[in-house]
Amino acid sequence: MPNFAVVHRTEKMGYQKINVIAGWAAFLFSLVVYLITIEDTASFWDCGEFIATSYKLEVPHPPGAPFFLLVGRMFSMLALGDVTQVAYWVNFLSVLSASFTILFLFWSITHLAKKMLNIQDGEETTGQIIAIMGAGFVGAMACTFSDSFWFSAVEAEVYAMSSFFTAFVFWAMLKWENIEDENYSNRWLIMIAYMMGLSIGVHLLNLVTIPALALIYYFKKYKNVTIPGLVAALGVGGAFIILINNIVIPGLPSIAGSFEIYFVNSLGLPFNTGLITFLVLLIGGLIFGIVYSERSQKLILNTTLLAITFILIGYSSYTVVLIRSNYDTPIDENNPEDLINYVSYLKREQYGNRPLTKGQYFTAELISQKKGDPVYMKGDDKYVIKDYKVEYEYDPKHSTILPRMYSKSPDGSHQRRYREITGLRENEKPKFTDNLTFMFKHQLGHMYFRYFMWNFSGRASDIQDAAWVGLNGAFEQLPTELENNRGRNIYFGIPLLLGLIGMFFQFQKSREYFGVTALLFFLTGAALVLYLNSPPVEPRERDYIYAGSYYVFTIWIGFGVLMIFEWLNGLSKNAKIAGITATLIGLLIPALMAAENWDDHDRSGRYFSVDAAKNYLDSCAPNAILFTGGDNDTFPLWYVQEVEGYRTDVRVVVLSYFNTDWYIEQMMRQAYESEPLPFGLTLKHYQQGGLNDYLPVVEDPNIQGQAINTRLYLDLVKREHPGLKVPTSISAYNSIPSRTMFLNVDTTLSRNSTELSSVPSQTSDLSQYLTNRLTWRVKGRGLEKKDLAIIDLIANNNWERPIYFNTTSLRSISMDLNKHVVQEGLTYRLMPIEYPPQNGEFLVNVDLMYDNLMNRFHWRGLSDPSTYNTEDYRNFCLNHRSSFNSLAIALLQRGQTERAKEVMLKSLEVMPNEVVPYDFFSVQMVGLLMEVGERDLALDISTNVGDRATEWLEYNDIKPSNDQFEMQRRLLSLSEISRSLRQYGENEMAAKYAEVLNTYYGG
Repeated sequence: MPNFAVVHRTEKMGYQKINVIAGWAAFLFSLVVYLITIEDTASFWDCGEFIATSYKLEVPHPPGAPFFLLVGRMFSMLALGDVTQVAYWVNFLSVLSASFTILFLFWSITHLAKKMLNIQDGEETTGQIIAIMGAGFVGAMACTFSDSFWFSAVEAEVYAMSSFFTAFVFWAMLKWENIEDENYSNRWLIMIAYMMGLSIGVHLLNLVTIPALALIYYFKKYKNVTIPGLVAALGVGGAFIILINNIVIPGLPSIAGSFEIYFVNSLGLPFNTGLITFLVLLIGGLIFGIVYSERSQKLILNTTLLAITFILIGYSSYTVVLIRSNYDTPIDENNPEDLINYVSYLKREQYGNRPLTKGQYFTAELISQKKGDPVYMKGDDKYVIKDYKVEYEYDPKHSTILPRMYSKSPDGSHQRRYREITGLRENEKPKFTDNLTFMFKHQLGHMYFRYFMWNFSGRASDIQDAAWVGLNGAFEQLPTELENNRGRNIYFGIPLLLGLIGMFFQFQKSREYFGVTALLFFLTGAALVLYLNSPPVEPRERDYIYAGSYYVFTIWIGFGVLMIFEWLNGLSKNAKIAGITATLIGLLIPALMAAENWDDHDRSGRYFSVDAAKNYLDSCAPNAILFTGGDNDTFPLWYVQEVEGYRTDVRVVVLSYFNTDWYIEQMMRQAYESEPLPFGLTLKHYQQGGLNDYLPVVEDPNIQGQAINTRLYLDLVKREHPGLKVPTSISAYNSIPSRTMFLNVDTTLSRNSTELSSVPSQTSDLSQYLTNRLTWRVKGRGLEKKDLAIIDLIANNNWERPIYFNTTSLRSISMDLNKHVVQEGLTYRLMPIEYPPQNGEFLVNVDLMYDNLMNRFHWRGLSDPSTYNTEDYRNFCLNHRSSFNSLAIALLQRGQTERAKEVMLKSLEVMPNEVVPYDFFSVQMVGLLMEVGERDLALDISTNVGDRATEWLEYNDIKPSNDQFEMQRRLLSLSEISRSLRQYGENEMAAKYAEVLNTYYGG
C-alpha cells in the first residue's frame, strides 16, 4: 500500500504539472500573437476615449469602466514619460487580459475533459494526458485566432478584460467543485463574488455567467438531480443577477439618493448627510449580519453576506467616477459629481430605455405625455427640481408583448428598415408574426448568428453588414475587390464542424455539464440579443458583445479533439498515437483560422486614426472652436489632446453632447490653453427642462416669412419673453417666429484683420465675398438646444475666435450655413462671406489649405501596402482624398496648374490604390489629372474603377444585393468616368464604360 500511494501521488503531480505548463504555454503563445499584432496607437471608436480617460483618470461615457481605467492608468505609466507610447501600453492591458482568458479557458477545457472521460486523479494514462492537453490547446488556440476575440484583444476596449473575468469565474467555479473542505471551498465562492464585483467596474457581461455557476453549485451539492432542483438552481441564479444588476448597481445609489434628498430637503441638514447615513446603515447592517451568522453557525447566510460584501468592495471602484468628476476633469461626461447626477450616470439614463416584455410597435401613435418622476439638481442649500421625466403613452391597439419593432428614428431609417426586413408595405401595420420575424431574422439571425458564423464558418468581407460564408460560398466566383478584401476569411465551416462534434461528445458523455456549457453559451449569446433588443440600424458591427459566446463554443472545439481521440483509439488501440494524431488534426483548425485572419487582424504600423485627428486640429487656426459629430470624429481628437498634448488650444465641441446642460457648463470653463466659450446666454437658459430644450418654428403671420434679427431674438430668449412661449401638455418651450434668421456683421473689422482672422482682410482673395449680413434658414421643425448654443456663440463671439465645423457637424446642425463657410483643410471655417457652394464645392482658402495638406498633415504608414486599414480607416482616408480634390479644383480655377498637379500627385503618393482603393472621389480625379497633364494616371484610375464597377454590376445582376446606394454609386462612377474621358478625347474607353452604364441604368 505505501508503494502504491507513492506511485499515485507521483502520477497525480505529473498530470498537474503538465496541465499547468501546457496552460502557461497557451498563454505565452497567445501573448506573442497579440503582441505582434497589437495596435500601436489609439484606434477608432471608443478606444481613444478610454485611453485618454485612463491616462488622466477622467470620466468616460456612462456607465463608465472605472476599474478598467484604474488598471489602464497603471499600464500607462509603463510609457515612462513618452506620451506617444501611452496608447500602446493601455492596448497592452487588453493583450494581457485576452491572454489570461486563454489561460483559464485552457484549464476549464482540461478540467471538463477529465470529467467527460471519467478519469480519477492519479489514474491518467499518457495517451489520455496527450488527448486532454491537445483538447485544451486546440480549443484555446481556436479562441485565440477567432475573429471577434482577436479584434478585442489588441485594442484599448473593455471587452478583453470582461472576457478575462468571465473565463476566470467559470474556471474558479470548476476549481471550487473539486474542493471537499467546505470551509476552504467557501473562500473560493467569496473570491468569485469579489471578482464579479470588480468586473462591474469593467462591463456587466460577466453577470450572465451566474445561472451557469448556480448549476455547477447544484450538481456538487445535490447528487440526485431532479427537474424541480434544476429549476430552483436556475431561479436562484436568476435572482442573483437581478440582485446585482437591478438592486446593487443602480438600486443602492438610488436609495442613497432618496436618503440624501429627504435629509437635505425635508430635514434641512447639510449636503451628503443622507449619503453618510445610508452608508453607515448599509455597512453596519452587513457587519451585524456577518457577526450574527457566524455566532449562530449559519453557514449559508454567512457565505451569502460575505459574498455580497465582497461584491460591494469590488463595485466600490465606481467611487473613482464620483471623486474625479469633482475635480472637473476636461473629459467629464454627464458631470456625475453629486449623488443625483451619479445615479443618473450609473443608470445610463441619457440613453433611454428599450422595452423588453411589453411595449409599442414603431407605428403606434403617441396619445399623451405625462409628468413622471422629478429630476433634481444641487441648489444653494438644497436639491431643487429642474425637470420631470416624461412618460409616454402610446395607442394600446398597437402594443404587444415582447416588442421587437419599437424604435423610431427622426429620419425614418428605422421604420424603413423594419419594413425591408419583414416585407411590410408602406402604411401597413405590423402584426405579432412580423414582430417574431424581425426577432428571428434580424436580431437573432443578422445580429447574432451571422456573427457566430463569421467566427467559425467564414466571413465575406470587412464591409459593414457583410454576410457569413459557408462551404458553397467559399468557392464562389466574386468580383476582384471582394475576392481580394483582406476581411474575407474562409474556414470552410471546419471549426463549426469540430465544435458541433465536441458538443455532441459532451452531451453523450456528461449531460449535466453539457447543460452548464450550453446554458453559458446561450446566456452570453442569444439571451443577450433578446435582452439588448437592438434597433434595426447600428453605426457599426456589434460582434464583440457576444465574444463570451464564441469563447464557450471553442470549449466544444476542444472537446471535438477528444471525440477524434476516442475514434482513433478504438481503431488503433494505441492511446499515445491516437492522442498525438487527434491533437495534430485538431491543430489544423486554429492554424487555418490564423492563416485566414492574420492579414486583417494585424494592426501593427497603423497610425491613421491618430494622424487624421491631428490633421483635423491642424486644419484649425489658433484658439479655434471645432464642432464635431460622432465617436470617430471626436474620440481620436480627445486622445491626441489629452494624452499627447497636441493642439490643446483648440476647443473640441461634440454636437451630440451640446444638447445637454452639463456639457454646455463644461464649455464655460477653461480647458488647457482654450478660454471658456463666449456665450451670451447664461447656464440658466441652457438648463435641462427649461424653455430651450427644443425651439419649434411657429411662424408669426405679422412677420410674413421675413428674416428675424438674431441678436434681438437672443435678447428675447434671455429675457424669457412670454411672446416666444409655446405651452405643451407637461411644460412650455420657446419658439422661433420665422424660419429665416440674419446676423449683421461689422465689416470694418476686416481693416485690421490678418490671414488667420475669421474676417477676410481687404487684401485677401476672400475679400470679394465679404458680406455685412449672415442669413440662414432653419431646417426641419425647429432648433435643438445645440443649435441655439451655436447661434449664441456666433452672435457673441464677434469673430474673435475662429469657429470651425467638420463635415459631419455641418450636416447635423439645424441651420444651413454652407454659403458662409470656407474650407481650409478637413474643416470649414465660419466667415462673414457669402459663396453658395458650386457643384457641391465650397469656397476654399487656397494658400492656407495648400500649406495644410502639403506641409502640415500627417500620413504615417498610410502608403505602406502591408498596413491593413479597415472600412472605418478607408472612409476617413476618403475625406482626405476629397479635400485634395477640392483644393486642386480651386487651384485650377485660379490657373495654378502646376500647384494643382503637385496636389494630385501628393494625394496619390500618400494614399495609393494598393492601400486605399480608388473610390468615387477618385473618379473625380480622372478629369483633374487630365487637366494637369497626367494622362496615364487618369487612365489607370479610369480602368481600375471602371472595371471594378463593371464586375460589381455583373455580379449583382446574378446575385442581387438590394443595396440601392451601392448600385447608384457604381453607376455614378461609370457616368463620371465616361464623361471625363469623352471630354478629353478618350472616346474609345469612354464608349466602353458608357455601354456598361446604359446596360444597367434603371435595371
